[in-house]
Amino acid sequence: MWTHKHLLGTADIDAARAERFFARAEHYLAFLREGERKSEELRGKVVVHLFFEASTRTRASFEMAAKRLGAEVVNLNPKGSSVSKGESLLDTLKNIEAMRADAIVVRHSASGVPHFLASRSSIPILNAGDGLHEHPTQALLDAFTIRRKRGQIHGLTVAICGDILQSRVARSNALLLGALGAKVRLVAPRTMMPPAAEALGPTVTVHHDLDEGLRDADVVMMLRIQNERFGGAMMGSTREFARTFGLDPGRMGIARPDCLIMHPGPVNWGVELSTRIESLGDRVVILDQVESGVAVRMAALSLLLTSGRAVGDAAVAS
Repeated sequence: MWTHKHLLGTADIDAARAERFFARAEHYLAFLREGERKSEELRGKVVVHLFFEASTRTRASFEMAAKRLGAEVVNLNPKGSSVSKGESLLDTLKNIEAMRADAIVVRHSASGVPHFLASRSSIPILNAGDGLHEHPTQALLDAFTIRRKRGQIHGLTVAICGDILQSRVARSNALLLGALGAKVRLVAPRTMMPPAAEALGPTVTVHHDLDEGLRDADVVMMLRIQNERFGGAMMGSTREFARTFGLDPGRMGIARPDCLIMHPGPVNWGVELSTRIESLGDRVVILDQVESGVAVRMAALSLLLTSGRAVGDAAVAS
C-alpha cells in the first residue's frame, strides 16, 4: 500500500511499493502513447514548483505531468520571488500553504531542503533533487525504463559510471536498484568516488577501472561530469576523462551484447559518451528515459494527491 505523504528519497521504497508505483506509471505511459492529452484526475489541484537550481527535463516533465492530470501549475522563480529579498524557506512554505496549494515540487542545491520542508508541511513535498543527497523520481524513471526494456530488474548487473561523488542520481539509483534485486557497480576514478560508497547497499561494489566495471554488465548508466560543482578540480582534463572513462561502441564490447546504455542528461557528448554510441541503435535508451519521466512523475503526483486510490486499469490502490 502507498502510505507515504511525501516523496523525498528512495531509501524507504521497497520492492512492493515500487511495483505498485510502476503499475501506475505503466497506465500513464499507455495513456500518453494512445494520444490522450489530459485527464481530469487532479482537476482543481494546484502544484507549486520551487526550483532553486536550473533544470530542463525534470522541471518540464513535472509540469507536463501535472497538466496532463488536469492540475494547475504555478512556477515560482526564486530570483523573482521574496526569497531574493531574504524571505526564509519556512516563510515561503507557510505562505504557499496559506494560498491553499495542494503540493510543492522543490529542487535545491542544499541537501536536506525537501526534508526540512516536509517536516513542517501540511501538503505533499516532492523532491526534484537536493544537493548531493537524492533525486528519487530520476531513479524511479530509470528503474521503470530498465524494467520495461528487460522485463525485470532482479538479477541484473547495472554499472553506474562517472562522477559518483557529486551525483545524487547515483545515490538514488544505487538504493532503489539494490532494493529491487539488481547488482549495482559504482565505477569512477578514485577522486570521483565518495568514501564508503559500498554502504549504499549490500549489492553495491566499487570499481575504479571502467573496463572492469563494464564487464558482462546488463545496463550501463553514464553520469555527467558536473563541472559547475567542482570546476574540474577532480580530473586532469575532459580529454583525459574521455580517454579513460568515456564510453564508445568499442568499449561496449566488454558488456553483454544486449546491454542498455542510459544517461540522466544533460549529456556532455565527447566526454562521458562518444557521439558514435548512437550507432548502437535501440540499445541507447536515453530518450526512453525522458519519455518515462512524464509517466513516472504523473504517477508520483497521482499517488500523493489521491492517497493511492485506483485509477483506470492501474492496479494501485490503498
